[in-house]
Amino acid sequence: MRELELSDGVITLSPLRPEDAEAHLAGEDEESVRWLSGGRSTPETVEAYLRHCREQWDTAGPLHAFGIRAGERGDLAGTVDLRFVQTYLAPGQVNVAYGLYPSWRGRGLATRAVRLVCGYATRTGAREAVIRVEPGNGASAAVARRAGFAPGKHTFEQDGTRHDWYLRSLNRPDGEE
Repeated sequence: MRELELSDGVITLSPLRPEDAEAHLAGEDEESVRWLSGGRSTPETVEAYLRHCREQWDTAGPLHAFGIRAGERGDLAGTVDLRFVQTYLAPGQVNVAYGLYPSWRGRGLATRAVRLVCGYATRTGAREAVIRVEPGNGASAAVARRAGFAPGKHTFEQDGTRHDWYLRSLNRPDGEE
C-alpha cells in the first residue's frame, strides 16, 4: 500500500514515510499547531507519528495519512489524512483533515488534496466525507467549500471547543468521485 500515489497533475499524494520527518517538522508553524496538531512537535514525536502512519498502512488500519507533494521535485508541502473510524462518525463516514506548510499556502493545493482523497475514499467504500472546522479557521472552511462540501451540524468537544461540520456525499451514480 505504501506505493500508492494519487495525482491530479499538479500535486501527488502518497503515504507519509520516515524520510518525511525533517520536512514535516520544519513545516510546522503556529497555525498548524493551533488548528491541527494541538501542540509543538519534536523530532521524536514526528518520528513516532510517521511510524504510526506506516503501521496503519501496513495493517490496513483506519488511518490513511498522505503527504501532499508539489513542485518539480515533489517536495512535501503538507499532509492530508482520512480517518475511517472515529467515535463521532456514523457508519460510512470518513473524517478528512489537512494542513499545508506556510510556503505552500494560498495556491489551492489543499483543495486539490481534499478532492483527491475524496476520490480515494469513494473507492474504499466511504459514502460521506466529513471535515470538522473550528469557527475561527476561515481558511480551512474555505477549502471545504471549494472542495464541494456543504455546511452541516455544529458539535462541541468536552472542553467546549466548537466544530462546524462540512459534509460531502461520496455516492456518485456513475461510480466516480
